[in-house]
Amino acid sequence: MLPSLIPLGLVALLGATAAVAQECTLDKKCPEDKPCCSQYNQCGTGAFCLGGCDPRMSFSIDSCVPSPVCKDAELKMDSLDRYRHISEFLGDPDEADWVGQGDPIIFKGSTLLTMPKGSVGTVLASTRHMWYGNVKAKVKTSRGAGVVTAFILFGDVKDEIDFEWVGTDLSTVQTNFYFQGIPNYANSENITKLSNTYDNWHEYEIRWTPEKIEWLVDGAVGRTVLKSSTFNKTSNQFEFPQTPTRVQLSIWPGGLASNAQGTIDWAGGPIDWDSDEIKKYGYYFASFKDVSIECYKTNSPPGTNKGISYWYNDIRATNDTVVDGKKPTILKSFEGTGTDMDKGSPSGTGNGGAHASNVPGGIVNNPGNQVPGGVVNPGPGNGGGSSSGTGSGSAPPCKATGFSQTCPDETGATNNQNNGVRGAERTLGASAFAVVIGFAGLLFL
Repeated sequence: MLPSLIPLGLVALLGATAAVAQECTLDKKCPEDKPCCSQYNQCGTGAFCLGGCDPRMSFSIDSCVPSPVCKDAELKMDSLDRYRHISEFLGDPDEADWVGQGDPIIFKGSTLLTMPKGSVGTVLASTRHMWYGNVKAKVKTSRGAGVVTAFILFGDVKDEIDFEWVGTDLSTVQTNFYFQGIPNYANSENITKLSNTYDNWHEYEIRWTPEKIEWLVDGAVGRTVLKSSTFNKTSNQFEFPQTPTRVQLSIWPGGLASNAQGTIDWAGGPIDWDSDEIKKYGYYFASFKDVSIECYKTNSPPGTNKGISYWYNDIRATNDTVVDGKKPTILKSFEGTGTDMDKGSPSGTGNGGAHASNVPGGIVNNPGNQVPGGVVNPGPGNGGGSSSGTGSGSAPPCKATGFSQTCPDETGATNNQNNGVRGAERTLGASAFAVVIGFAGLLFL
């Protein structure tokens, strides 16, 4: 059981001061002064230009910062030393393994992703991209109506491979894949007859090559999709994930009242912010440990990892347009972009630190700073991921828009529509908390 004193106060989306970023789509690219289209389809500089930046929707194809190439890793998830909040990360993968938002905490050798009352959960994303390969993780899922756990691969151009769990069905994991975010609900398939996914650790694995995807549970293949089966004669295109992706882990509220009804139904119904789980612990949670990333091994593209970074040389954004090269990945400040990576003073001084125009997802780590969506993280002293302390378990209303989802008030009410829902009414760019990318105000990134 979890200790009742795990901190509740450090919520991903606290406070509410407004700052709304310009939205970006394939038909409406970002302006030159805010050239980068983030994972959450908002324009900006700095962190908007890092992982998740979509070159197809940005001002130019080189507006996004090149992405760090794959590197084999064994991540125990028993410490937050290699985790950075999005407002603290400028693109150096040697500094951190994970970047994210929300309230991750350590408990008994694993990382808990928490979702306190009135929040939109927690999301972590790997700081390196994986261009094919194998990734596995041990997971104990969340539970409860409207509560969704996710372990996915998500690319800058919205290629995606998913494991997802709905909290009302603890014997099933849902699998899915998308090519460039194009909805195709025939791509979904369940793996069933699992022992209770909340009480028991299971190992989930995605094996991804240029020719097929396999989803495994506890070492057994539960589903296989061949690239050859995904050809679309109309578009003359294989609708198969094929570009570099980040590993994303999340918990998010599919059952928020502000979500589309199709999403609420898919997530098992409306979320209950007064459930036994909330009363006992102060939050919903999912547990992750032993994440293993094995890069694809090949001497020629697609799928290499010989250089420093990945970037695109054509707006088609297919695997033959990915470059594995030596461009740098680290911004000098949050004013920088892919075309001017040295712009601004060092982070935290002058005007180069994180503020409203250059951190997508809605929060920074220092009180007083503003970010898109207008959320301020109270910083150390209110939990900070330690295993002691107390909190209210109830987040104030928030209006973070960077994660494509708004926060409700304490009753669950909100006047804003979720622009990035998953499930039956999923839209382009919505996944992991895409997830709340599955989510509003979190990353990414």
